[in-house]
Amino acid sequence: MANIVENRRARHEYHIEETFEAGIVLAGWEIKAIRAGQVQLTDGYVHIRDGELYMIGCRINPLRSASTHVVPEPDRTKKLLMHKDEIRRLVGKVEQKGFTLVPLNLHYKGGRVKVEVALAKGKAMHDKRESQKKKDWERERGRLMRHKISGPKATG
Repeated sequence: MANIVENRRARHEYHIEETFEAGIVLAGWEIKAIRAGQVQLTDGYVHIRDGELYMIGCRINPLRSASTHVVPEPDRTKKLLMHKDEIRRLVGKVEQKGFTLVPLNLHYKGGRVKVEVALAKGKAMHDKRESQKKKDWERERGRLMRHKISGPKATG
C-alpha cells in the first residue's frame, strides 16, 4: 500500500474511532493528476446522501496537458464505493452518536486508488492543546535521550 497523500490535519482535529477503506470513482484526468501528485485532502469530508457516500472538498488540480475535450473541475464531488452493509453501519453511527466521516489518506492498492475513511469525533480545543503538549514532550524527550546517549562521555 503506497500512500499518495495524507490528511494530517484530520488526526489533529478529530479523535479517530475506526477506519475503513473505500474505492473512489475518478475520471481519467484525475488519475493522471493524482499520479503527478496534484491532490489535496486537507479540507475534505465525507457526506452521506441517499445511502451513498460522497467525498467533498478533495481538490485534484488538473495537469496542463489534460485532454482538450474534457473540462476539468478540481473540486468535483467524488463518489465512494463500499459494501451496502458497511455503509448502513456507518450511517447509523453518524446519525445517532454524532460521529463524522473524514478522509485520512489516498493510497494505491492493486493498481487502483483507494481512500481511507475514518469514523471520527471532533476534538475540543483543550484536547487539541493536550495533544500538542504530548507531542512536544515526546519530541523533547527524544532529543534528551539522543543527547544523553551521544553526549560527552565521563572519564573516570
